[in-house]
Amino acid sequence: MNGTLTDVGGLSVGHWTDREAATGCTVVLCDGDGAVAGVDVRGSAPGTRETDLLDPVDLVERIHAVLIGGGSAFGLDAAGGVMHWLESRGRGIEFGAVRVPIVCAAVLFDLPVGRADVRPDAAAGEAACDAA
Repeated sequence: MNGTLTDVGGLSVGHWTDREAATGCTVVLCDGDGAVAGVDVRGSAPGTRETDLLDPVDLVERIHAVLIGGGSAFGLDAAGGVMHWLESRGRGIEFGAVRVPIVCAAVLFDLPVGRADVRPDAAAGEAACDAA
């Protein structure tokens, strides 16, 4: 036990970082059928994806990953890479012949730091999953 998120059974954590550009993303993967999650979105300009699904009245009951990334709204692209990574491993909610991984994401406004033209993208999301 190291007192971090990885102490929680069923969760794994991975990162992708571009030190030169001072940006990156972190993914938390949920094993098996996913995990129950909740959210409290605050701020005047939140950059989020799929967080509305966490409302208890919605159809989705479990998520398969959470992504936190830099790049402001551009960084939400990294969640697509996490979805692809999960789908390629047969993870997600089954809808007929397809599985749809539920990936909730939020981004930080880090554009004034490092290089504003380098942001986490789908390849960065997949790399973070590989690292988890």
